[in-house]
Formats: sequence, structure tokens, C-alpha cells
Amino acid sequence: MDLNARISAFVQLAKIFGYIGNSKSWDGHHLGINEEEFKQLEATIPVAKIYNGWFEEIFVRLAFKNLALMLDEKALNNWVNSYELNNSEPLKTVAIIMAGNVPMVGFHDLLCVLISGNKALVKFSSDDNILLPKVIETLCLLNPEFKERIIVAKGKLEHFDAVIATGSNNTSRYFDYYFGKYPNIIRKNRTSVAILDGNETDEQLKLLADDVFTYFGMGCRNVSKVYLPKGFGLDRLFKAFFHYHWVVNNKKYGNNYDYQRALLMMNKEPFLENGFFILRENTSLHSPLATLHYEFYEQKSVINKVVKSLDNQLQCVVSFKNKGLGEGQCPKLEDYPDNIDVLNFLK
Repeated sequence: MDLNARISAFVQLAKIFGYIGNSKSWDGHHLGINEEEFKQLEATIPVAKIYNGWFEEIFVRLAFKNLALMLDEKALNNWVNSYELNNSEPLKTVAIIMAGNVPMVGFHDLLCVLISGNKALVKFSSDDNILLPKVIETLCLLNPEFKERIIVAKGKLEHFDAVIATGSNNTSRYFDYYFGKYPNIIRKNRTSVAILDGNETDEQLKLLADDVFTYFGMGCRNVSKVYLPKGFGLDRLFKAFFHYHWVVNNKKYGNNYDYQRALLMMNKEPFLENGFFILRENTSLHSPLATLHYEFYEQKSVINKVVKSLDNQLQCVVSFKNKGLGEGQCPKLEDYPDNIDVLNFLK
């Protein structure tokens, strides 16, 4: 399968993702699959919620929509053309150990391995083993040659040449132990922060809510801490974030909110809350679920230097200077996790 055929399949897959992400019905064979195949892919959405209570339909469809935007044909071509990719037969088998904190979070690694012309040995997370298998099945419908390029690991990982593993700081130690002798990318915990300058409009602060609450704040691209200019009114955040009040109706999120609130009250620690999330002044980057840390600053130049020094712990920084407010969960093809260029690694 040559490079153009690989790109073409993902461009077609993007059309399907766009329909599902926008809740559109199958309307013809121009999608590359028949109506029954389309319905089978869409039917995985409620099933995924049964197996993982975090996978609310609104967020799963958003994941499909964002992947459709990522796989724009022009963007795909520009992306691959910036590398000298091998256009011949697969070179290596790359094991991909996927995370499951966000719907289809492992898709980008799969895309990189396949678009580079290599074979993928996929180990799904138990938290996300419904959506991606059906996505792979759909990709193989679009181009059956992918059946020879994708191997789903049922047990122990064997017969591979390199590893891409995503996990926590704790699991990374085990990954290092087992896969350290192979060429590897081993990812650890990361988070994202926002820097506000106080001139943001209410509408712009509403966009920041997307960075905080999308996927319930479970992803490394979610903002877990916000840096605020001294004197910034915290009520503005409560007001701008209120349209996400429904998240507390999710049982898992609601339990986390109740637990964190009770813990802070028992420890007599100061905090603010509005019935669905907690604001807490804290220097830590990582905040517990249902909690957003904040810290005031006096000089923006100083806080920019502080954030820069934390680069190895951050996935992205949301501000006017960097990624725009509300864009944290809309990565482009070249926005690699942990800022490690996966395609360059695969070369």
C-alpha cells in the first residue's frame, strides 16, 4: 500500500467521523461504507458508556468531530510532506500501548504508525476497548490492506521492534523496565494550564470552560490550573463556567466533586464552589478531578518564565500568546503528546 492510498483511507475515515460527530445519518455510499456498517460504528457510542461511565455521548461525539477536523485532507498532505516517509512495504512492527482516559486518545499514535508505512501492534486500554476496535474495523473496510498492517494484542506483547506507551508517572517505571531495550516513546503524566491577562471578555472565558470541563477534565490537554492577574474577580469564572453545570449529573464526576468538597471541609482548607466544581488557590499544577487550581500573579513576564520552567510537565499552555482559549482539546496533526515528534521517531 503506497502513501497516497494510506492518506486517502484516512481522509475517507474523516468524512465518517464528521457525520458521527455531528449526529448526522448515513446518506449514501459516498461515505465509503454502507448504512449498516455506519450504524454499527455509531452503535458503539452507548456501549462505550456502559463499559466506561466517563464516556458521555456528548464527549464521544466531540472526539469524533475533533478527529474529523484533524484529518483534513490538506492538513494531512502538508503534514506527511514535511517528512521523508518510506513509500514501500512496512518496515517495522510498532507496539502501541494506549491510554483510556479520553475517548479514542490512542488514535493519533495509530495514525502515525500506519501513515508511516509500519505495522501496528495495538494494546487497548480496558477503559477504551469498544470505540477504537470498531474504528479499526471501519478503516479496514475502506482499505482491506490495513488488515495486514494492524494486529490487536490479546495477551502478552510479542514480536515487535519499537514501543509507544502512554501511562502515568507510576506505570512509566514498569514500561521502562519491560521495554527499555527497545526504541521507545514512554509518556508520563502531563497537564495543561491557562494564563489570563484580565482583558478577556465573558465570551472568551466561556471558551476557557471547554478547556477545563471537556472529557470531565480527564485529559492531559485539560486545563487543571489557571494563572490570574492580581485582583481578577473569581465570580467571572463561576459565571462563565456555569453552562457546564450538567457535568455533576454524571455519577463518577459527582462522586469526585462530593469527595473533594468533603475532604477540604474536614481539613478546614479554604475553597470556593458553586455546586459542580471547586476553585482552590494552590501552587500545584495538578488539581483533583472536579477542582480547578488558581494562582494570582503581579507581573506577566515573571509568570511566563515560571510556566516555561515547567515545560516538561505541561502538554499545552492556553492563552492569547499560545494556544487560544477553547482550543486545548482541538490538537492538530503536529501537536504530538509530550511534544515528542512521533513521525520523526518512526523514521
